[in-house]
Amino acid sequence: MGSDLTRLSIESRFRLNEVEALLQEELQLALLQTTYGENLFINWVFDLFDEKRNGVIEFEEFVLALNVFHPYAPIEDKIDFAFRLYDLRKTGFIEREEVKQMVIAILMESDMKLADDLLEAIIDKTSTDADADKDGRINKEEWKAFVLRNPSLLKNMTLPHLKCVSRWDITTLFPSFVCNTEVEDL
Repeated sequence: MGSDLTRLSIESRFRLNEVEALLQEELQLALLQTTYGENLFINWVFDLFDEKRNGVIEFEEFVLALNVFHPYAPIEDKIDFAFRLYDLRKTGFIEREEVKQMVIAILMESDMKLADDLLEAIIDKTSTDADADKDGRINKEEWKAFVLRNPSLLKNMTLPHLKCVSRWDITTLFPSFVCNTEVEDL
């Protein structure tokens, strides 16, 4: 297990002691900062993290997927992950109905209620702004251009608490973490 953790620290932006700490924390607490209730995005995120499609997020999948939320992760990785998150049907495009599902989920998560006509106006505006070639769907290049014009779309794609200044910072944030390692950080 030690060599696997070392390899994961090399392949991600996490130091070895942080990888060990992540091993001990649950996905929902580390990623969504909540220990209660159902999060509407958890199934979508779970599906993205479960690269092997075996219904289980193995630790390696968890660390490598969580890597995209690291403050030092490249913006391109964040844009790609967000695209895959919004592409609910896995068609390689974000379609109007998928935008609608995500907007509704965000509103529900925020305990906000909008009139149907206002909701449709938001979805229409998003589709119009993002769908540059006007084919009724948003491809990866259109998504990238749209996100770069609207960077607030990625505000939840960086979890500042994943950047630890010292090995003890993560234990302060997540008391269940125990960061005792005999291996030097790489």
